Amino acid sequence: MLALAALTLTSVSFGAEVDGKWTTQVEGRQGTQTQTLTLKASGNTLTGTIEGGRGGPVEISNGTIDGDKVAFTVVREFGDRKITQEYKGTLAGGELKLTMSGGRNGPVELTYKRGD
Repeated sequence: MLALAALTLTSVSFGAEVDGKWTTQVEGRQGTQTQTLTLKASGNTLTGTIEGGRGGPVEISNGTIDGDKVAFTVVREFGDRKITQEYKGTLAGGELKLTMSGGRNGPVELTYKRGD
């Protein structure tokens, strides 16, 4: 019972730590761009948006947080084309280290820092 309570407290603790804005710099065709994640955890569910590049903010989907592990999906629409990108990684020491896969480029390592 104590182990379950400790696991629940750890999940809540990391959930609270992930809430807020996170930013990173991404190299694109037009040079370096800032990408902003706005995240909110509720239990093991993660919601929010990602913004940067073309267009406005895009809702994340299938977001989860399990201890220090974070995962979510982003579906970007360009006309009649949809591009699905998966983000997976860890939260540690004020950084959110994610691997983005999908889209045009192979896996890309991204390190987000608290932006608020």
